[in-house]
Amino acid sequence: MKNNKRFASLLLALGFLGLLLVLTLAGRLPSYFLWGYSLLSLVTFLVYAWDKSAAKRDAWRTQESSLHLLALCGGWPGALLASQLLRHKSLKLSFRLMFWLSVAGNLLLLYALLYLTGTVNPA
Repeated sequence: MKNNKRFASLLLALGFLGLLLVLTLAGRLPSYFLWGYSLLSLVTFLVYAWDKSAAKRDAWRTQESSLHLLALCGGWPGALLASQLLRHKSLKLSFRLMFWLSVAGNLLLLYALLYLTGTVNPA
């Protein structure tokens, strides 16, 4: 079950970034979206890794609200990968719920931005 969950998380995160790549290469999406999501995902993954290390050392931790803000701003693919690959923040139900709300919020903001700029037109 855990391997299925990890595979699904990996597929979702990399699939989303792959979709951005395809849309960018097809000229349907400005490249800064791909670069922004990729950079924020990398930064977010590193912040999760640092927080995991701090938890093991009983050192100062990153606030959960900061982790959620990174996810909301576009780092959610990196957060999803980190939570599964590093097994960090993967059990706490309240954190996971807030994480998925931040993913939904990010995707809604992305759609609204693309819709308002005319990049996407609903059929």
